[in-house]
Amino acid sequence: MATTDWWRSAVIYQVYPRSFADSTCDGIGDLGGVIDHLDHLGELGVDAVWLSPFYPSPQNDGGYDVADYRDVDPLFGDLDQFDRLVAKAHEAGLRVIIDIVPNHTSSEHAWFQEALRASPGSPERSRYIIRDVPVNNWGSVFGGPAWSRMADRGADDDQWYLHLFDATQPDLDWTNHEVRDAFLSILRFWLDRDVDGFRVDVAHGLVKDLDAPDVTRHDADVDAETRRPMWDQDGVHEIYREWRKVLDDYDDRMMVAEAWVLDSERVALYVRPDEFHQTFNFEFLTARWDAGDLRKVIDDTIRSTVGVGAPMTWVLSNHDVIRHATRLALPPGQERRNGLGPKHPQPDADLGLRRARAATLLMLALPGSAYLYQGEELGLPEHTTLPPEARQDPTFERTDGEELGRDGCRVPLPWQADEPGYGFGPTEKTWLPQPDSFAAHAVDVQSSDPESTLSMYRNALAVRKEHDLGTGELEWLRTENEVLSFRNGSITVVANAGERPLSLPDYGEVIIASRAVSSEVPPDTTVWIRHGQSQ
Repeated sequence: MATTDWWRSAVIYQVYPRSFADSTCDGIGDLGGVIDHLDHLGELGVDAVWLSPFYPSPQNDGGYDVADYRDVDPLFGDLDQFDRLVAKAHEAGLRVIIDIVPNHTSSEHAWFQEALRASPGSPERSRYIIRDVPVNNWGSVFGGPAWSRMADRGADDDQWYLHLFDATQPDLDWTNHEVRDAFLSILRFWLDRDVDGFRVDVAHGLVKDLDAPDVTRHDADVDAETRRPMWDQDGVHEIYREWRKVLDDYDDRMMVAEAWVLDSERVALYVRPDEFHQTFNFEFLTARWDAGDLRKVIDDTIRSTVGVGAPMTWVLSNHDVIRHATRLALPPGQERRNGLGPKHPQPDADLGLRRARAATLLMLALPGSAYLYQGEELGLPEHTTLPPEARQDPTFERTDGEELGRDGCRVPLPWQADEPGYGFGPTEKTWLPQPDSFAAHAVDVQSSDPESTLSMYRNALAVRKEHDLGTGELEWLRTENEVLSFRNGSITVVANAGERPLSLPDYGEVIIASRAVSSEVPPDTTVWIRHGQSQ
């Protein structure tokens, strides 16, 4: 593959390995399942695949509790299989990005096990944020307190450790040079195995202001993790400047920040020329299906990223949020919940899918890079009826079921409508139960339907590539009465986010539409129009 700034316009597909495809009959997705379905990604037309964690882990947080950063959990395969996956992806023209989780380790990591056996004040304990008493009242993102006793994990003393997430995920102390040096080595380990980049988990959380005044529970909640004292500290940027030097020693590599920072000016600090190449655009993900809100987010994104020479990025779903085919149909105030269940008002599935398709066409026509989450190309909704006994997200247990967690967006994919487990693996086993509605969303059903969501994604990605939309420039034409319209090169986009039909502009030929159009663009519909050709 040629050396270019490929990430500036790439469409990158997230694989959550547990839920993508099972090749070993245990009901859990694995690297072999990814290899077996690389052709799906090739036919879809994406440029790269991002793999969520596959490292050795007790799986208390879906693999984001890492016990060893230099290996593959036997649940998913081994290092040789990982190397084959990278090689086969590269042969297919796909880049490979992997997750790095630097904010915390698993409590089963060798370092934390050494800390448990060591005495207070020892070098082994200095790798983590450990104090004689809790020094603040911070709460865990997953619910409950963010401080736990070392004795709860088997130590012989009463010191406390910080965990912004689950109690099995102790936070590392990034003022410790051994921690910093170890992660530079980890980056090189995977770069030497030919990965093309890294998605950095909780990138805004590595540095904490432990001396800050106490905060309310809401301030420490995931919905407000935009600034101090545990998020978005200025000190994180020094760490990533060191990381960038490592990546610059290799050709054509990149890293993208998972920084839940909703201030576009603060986000831009992460993508200065000597730090990250990209950061996820969570301001876009959290925007309502509203023309005014979307216009503001798009303008803020372009202004802030162009100012530092970084590419725009766009995303609508991932493994941590309600799938946008459900979220976009929720009433205001509910769309930020991290889980829905039978006791919550159930959204209109048809409305959600219409809006999801329209929002997707809007996103894929924007200049810059776009991220897709596995299954969104099938129009998968959130699984809202998972029984309590099936749930595995630690949020569910830590909040006594008040917050349902993220299992609903992590349900195994449907590949074949008439097969057990919808073809997820060789048996009917799936680590989370699939709803009956998944049969209609299966890949084999949609592949032969030119009007399906899968066909729309394939067509849109082909046109995006043909017309170089990722490297284009946006020119606004109209934003009024719930209508967004802009030009990108030879394509004009019209998105009707209102409740009334819109007369179809006479710009040329409609080449893609999220919903059937004639002389009007229906509500909740986006169309792409090629200039200069009559309809």
